[in-house]
Amino acid sequence: MTGWDVLNTIVTGFPPVAATLFLVAALVAVIMFMVGFSRHGLDFLKHGFRQTLLSELMEKLATKEDIAALRMEVDGIRTEVDGLRTELDEIKVNHFGHLKKYLGVLNGILLDKNIIDNESKARLDNELLGM
Repeated sequence: MTGWDVLNTIVTGFPPVAATLFLVAALVAVIMFMVGFSRHGLDFLKHGFRQTLLSELMEKLATKEDIAALRMEVDGIRTEVDGLRTELDEIKVNHFGHLKKYLGVLNGILLDKNIIDNESKARLDNELLGM
């Protein structure tokens, strides 16, 4: 007689409801073992599922005050970013104005040194005005 014959004799000796409950319990145990082993590896065989207490979970949750403080911090960051954008726009405009003035002076110097003629200077000035 093999082990399968013994198992078959035991299972057929149970009433159908008891055999079904036994089968369901065995399946649940196998699924729990697979989940535990996949999460914790060999440590699962030593310690089983690690149980977290409700108080530990509650400490990890954010409270309304935490969310309100975070919202205020985000609003402050948005205000600072908007201020930086405004400053960058001012710097761009101011820098470009200085650049146009510099290029106008450079055109005059090039004309004085006879590097370009009046027609070329007029074309360069028109380009600067178009910017």
